Amino acid sequence: MKTNKKPFPLSTVSAANGIRQRIDTNPDFQRPAVWSNSQKQLLVDSILREYDVPKMYWRKLSSKPERYDVVDGQQRLRAIWSFVDGDFALPSNAEPVDDLVTAGCKYDTLPDDLRIRFDTYALDVVVLEDTDENEVREMFLRLQNGTSLKAQEKRNAMPGKMRDFVRSLTEHTFFKRVGFGNTRYTHDHVAAQMVCLEMTGGPVNVKDSDLNRMYLNNTAFDITGKAAKAVQRTLGLLAEIFPDKTPELERYNAIALYCVCAELQRAYVVADVKAELRAWFLDFEARRRAQDALDEDKAEPEWVAYKEKISHSTDAQDSIRSRMDFLLRDLLTRFPKLALKDNQRDFTHVQKLTVFRRDHQTCQVRLKCGGAKVEWDDWHCDHKHAWSKGGPTTVANGQVACPACNLAKGAD
Repeated sequence: MKTNKKPFPLSTVSAANGIRQRIDTNPDFQRPAVWSNSQKQLLVDSILREYDVPKMYWRKLSSKPERYDVVDGQQRLRAIWSFVDGDFALPSNAEPVDDLVTAGCKYDTLPDDLRIRFDTYALDVVVLEDTDENEVREMFLRLQNGTSLKAQEKRNAMPGKMRDFVRSLTEHTFFKRVGFGNTRYTHDHVAAQMVCLEMTGGPVNVKDSDLNRMYLNNTAFDITGKAAKAVQRTLGLLAEIFPDKTPELERYNAIALYCVCAELQRAYVVADVKAELRAWFLDFEARRRAQDALDEDKAEPEWVAYKEKISHSTDAQDSIRSRMDFLLRDLLTRFPKLALKDNQRDFTHVQKLTVFRRDHQTCQVRLKCGGAKVEWDDWHCDHKHAWSKGGPTTVANGQVACPACNLAKGAD
């Protein structure tokens, strides 16, 4: 990589029909514009006072004509362009510059001497030549070190196929239907969490440190491999369930809902209920909001616990597992005949929990007891109609049985 420091007058950089058209301030490793109006005003004021502005770094892409990607300095460059375009004025209480009034001035209304000073101000630009993609991303991360880049913005600048795969997922139809925007790569963050969950096989910590490790350890990620295909299948199911924009799909429940749909894809036959899943979810959210509106001592304890899980440590394994189980239990209560794939005999953990709660942990068989209360660690989830005689492994066909009654029942 070669570097070449050049002074670029602002008039050259800002001309709408000149070099400005050949400068890309938003290459895919860059973060979106995040500067506030006051930050932009302060930069312009600094230029008018001829203060030093930190140098910028541009990557030269081609010659004749020369084209550039901005590696560092895009917020400053956008602010300069925005001022020249008349998008904002200097503050109404701005101090004069060399006795010339600037308060409330836009570019076109600046005193002539100050507008000339602005136009002729030279930006220090370091031009990077003969660079490859990895060098540029490494340079970007080093230049941003110590700034307020969010973790996902840094991951977005990392080289490797994991980063490329996560970026591609944000173009999936599902992300066009969620209720949260992509400010500062929020969609990338959620997509990365989904990949991490899929690679692990279920709920796991998906905090920034875990995602960083995933990116670093999977630079050669197989975008046609098992995990990649599983993520795409589950996103496909979610897109089928939600055919249009759904504001109820918030960031916190998108992850738990992804886990639910991944489990449905893995273990259940969903063809018969797929069309009804959207209505179930919207009803779930309506009931959640109704419970949230109640005083805590009047709300149902399980909803209070769920509210706690969606309010704190939402990226932690325990929180994701609890939210997933609660959603799946509610879903199986709505669809008690939802069958397992491959005629599986054993009930899943969530099916058992749904039956346990539905039957109030009370033995339903009553061959050796009168309806004994059972503990979670000492009961059987029994097929009402024996599995060996064609009874399905569904919540509707399950019941709580104490060990003595279940053994006495046999396969009747």
